[in-house]
Parts: sequence; structure tokens; C-alpha cells
Amino acid sequence: MTQTLPMAGANVQLNLAGLAKSDYRGNPSTLCQGCGHNSISNQIIAACYEMNVVPEKVVKFSGIGCSSKSPTYFLNRSFGFNSLHGRMPSVATGGLFGDHTLKGIAVSGDGDTASIGMGQFKHIVRRNVDMVYIVENNGVYGLTKGQFSATAENGLKLKHQGINPYNPVDICLEAFAANATFVARSFAGDPKQVKELIKAAIAHHGIAVLDIISPCVTFNNSEEAFHSYAYGKEHEAALHEISYVPPRQEIMLEEELKEGEVREVAMHDGSVILLKKLEKDYDPTDRWQALRAMEDAQRNNQLITGLLYVETDRPTLSEIYNLVESPLNRLTEPDLRPGPATIDKVNALMF
Repeated sequence: MTQTLPMAGANVQLNLAGLAKSDYRGNPSTLCQGCGHNSISNQIIAACYEMNVVPEKVVKFSGIGCSSKSPTYFLNRSFGFNSLHGRMPSVATGGLFGDHTLKGIAVSGDGDTASIGMGQFKHIVRRNVDMVYIVENNGVYGLTKGQFSATAENGLKLKHQGINPYNPVDICLEAFAANATFVARSFAGDPKQVKELIKAAIAHHGIAVLDIISPCVTFNNSEEAFHSYAYGKEHEAALHEISYVPPRQEIMLEEELKEGEVREVAMHDGSVILLKKLEKDYDPTDRWQALRAMEDAQRNNQLITGLLYVETDRPTLSEIYNLVESPLNRLTEPDLRPGPATIDKVNALMF
């Protein structure tokens, strides 16, 4: 639901937060023209606007790399941390532990996550920190002139780097092995799916890992490269059509959804993800089916996209520690100091 207000002779659509879409934008991009990362930033803007997110309730995190420049290009009104290379997860864990009322949106890359940051990535996933973790995956180190990254496919040939002799790291499989509660893959050339998955990730209660294949138009866009636009368009195999339905709204199915089976996945806040079956009978709540699908796709060099796995009832990090309702960074000295009765009780137990 939006409202229209006249502004400077033009009609501006405001969402339920009273904000225009321009309120969710950031600075102009300095990345290469046509970079997939810019498309992802645009879909983050669109998703937050359509979900009526208040920017001041979002905190952005990033590490180092082309991908980690992306938070500059969306949500200018949100505070952000640009951390050391590969160390973003520990900064995000501390920030969101200090104020668990904020929603974290992190943007990393295949180098920042799958190489120097792999250890930190695995730990933030297993702790189920309540945040969106987007990996803008292009298979190369674009900021340092196109060396192979850990996700580059075996046999990839680049003009100045030769041939890659190593097998790739699969971000989704790594997240799954670390017991992520939300695992999805998409392709920057499919903006509708990217936006719907971002919406679902924002609504998710826990860690939401999105591996988004984001072609590098400068260093890794030959037609046979797995991370290129051409390869992605030709080999993308969507598991389902995905739609996000906000909480407390009547669920209205479009006519096209009647053609296939629709599976509903209820989120903790009352929102619903609608998954329309295509050619596969796929259940994203089935852990073993998700594992088989990812393994098969890896063996067949297939780019499967969609919501691969979701678990909605595991406690987050803040719930595991039973944090008080007020953010820890807002507690004052009187809030933290035990009262006389509590001190007397502790002393009685000790002596």
C-alpha cells in the first residue's frame, strides 16, 4: 500500500513508512557500467521500499572488494560498517549483539567470504545471527585486476591469469554445511527473483545467506564462463517462482499461479513465501532434498536458483543468550548494577 503526494509538480509515491523510493537510494555507483553488483543494489532499494523498512532501523556491513563498496549505493540513511578484508562477520556479530532491534544487511564477495573470510563466514552462519548475508559472486577478484577467486570453476581461462586448476567453493553448500537457516541462490540478470528473495531474507528470523551470481563485465564475462551473463541466461534453472506476501495482508493469488502447485512457507512474523512449482517438485524445508539438489547442480554445472533451504523455528544468537528487550548498548549503569536484594542473595549462596 502506498500513498501519492504532490511534490514539485510531480506525484511521489510514499510507502507506509512515509518514504519515497529515493529515500532508500545511496550515492552514485563508481563500479563498472553494467556490473551485476549495481543491479543487486537496485533490488535492495526496491525491496526495502516495498517492505516499508525504516532505513534508520537497518545497519549495513561489508568487508573489502568491489562487492563491499555496494552498501555505499543503497540506504544512505542507514548506518554502516566497512570492516577489514574477510572480517565483516565478526563486526556484524558484535554490532547486532549490541543492538538486536536492528536488522543487519551485509554485502560481501566471493573473495571476502570464500577465501580470507571463510572461517568467519562459517561461524556467523552457525551462530544464526539475525541478518541478511548477500554474497555478490563473480568468480574473480575484480578490485585487484581479475585474479581467480575461490568460486571460479576448474578450467576457467582468463586472459592474464592462465587456467584455474582448482575446484570451486560452493557458497550455498558451505552455508548449508554450517547449518544456515535460509539458503538461496539467484542471478543478477533475474532482477524479479533477486528482489523477492531479498524480501524473504529480510523477513527471515536468523541468518539468511544469498549467493547471487553477479557477472564481472570487465574481467570475467566470456560466454563460456560460469559467472557470465551469457552462461547464466542459458543455464539458469529456477526451482520455483517465488513471491513474498507481507504479514497481516490478505493473500491474493494471481491467475498464473493457478497453473501450478503453490507451496506456502510461513515466516515467524506472519509473512508468507509463495513458491510455485515449475518442472521440479521441490520442498525447501526438506534438508536432504536441498542437499541433493545442490550436489546435482554442482556436478552438472547447472545454475539452480531460488530458495534452496529454509528453517523458521531455530533460535537466533540473541535468543540463545536470552537478551533483555532493551538493546545492550542502550543500558545505563543503574540498569546493569544488581540491586541490594540480589547482592544479598548472591552473598548468601557464597557464605
